[in-house]
Amino acid sequence: MAESDGLIVGEDGKRRCFWHGGSADYLAYHDREWGRPVADDIRLFEKICLEGFQSGLSWLTILRKRDNFRKGFAGFDFRKVAKFGAKDVKRLLADQGIVRHRGKIESPINNAHRALDLIDESGSLAAYFWAHATFDAAPPSAIPPMTDASKALSKDLKKRGWSFVGPTTVYAFMQAMGLVNDHLDGCWARERAETSRRAAAQSVGIEV
Repeated sequence: MAESDGLIVGEDGKRRCFWHGGSADYLAYHDREWGRPVADDIRLFEKICLEGFQSGLSWLTILRKRDNFRKGFAGFDFRKVAKFGAKDVKRLLADQGIVRHRGKIESPINNAHRALDLIDESGSLAAYFWAHATFDAAPPSAIPPMTDASKALSKDLKKRGWSFVGPTTVYAFMQAMGLVNDHLDGCWARERAETSRRAAAQSVGIEV
């Protein structure tokens, strides 16, 4: 049952952000992943790559193909992906289980090299990305497509040579990885996410 404040009451009586729309896949993603803080470099790399694949498509499409992407891209271990070559691109272009777009397939390979450069500079992807996290913001009344923070992060990543990291893509990444808390006011997951976000930031040396 939808409410006027952008929440949906589930069969379990919990109020959730409207965007899951009652879909079982989206509901599980909302409850178990979206907004939960991630400080693991491989998972951060995976997500920003998958958001690049999502560009122009629905996230549900990518979510349902995620296991295939993980198999095709060596679990998104960027050290392994950085070693991919032309044969891997050809293999992935023939993989019907993923999105077969040459530019999007080549992007994680490029970004894997950029990730290694970034780790040399910042120590970890987590330390770099969590330095761009925002805290103490009021619950959103609506979920924006991008913010000044995502524009700044997108600009910096592009300057470093990353691809498929526009401000909308980057903001979706920030939302999912807990760098911002866009669970709406009244959503049962909001307070839980906020508490764990602070712990994640502190675990990589970010003071909040």
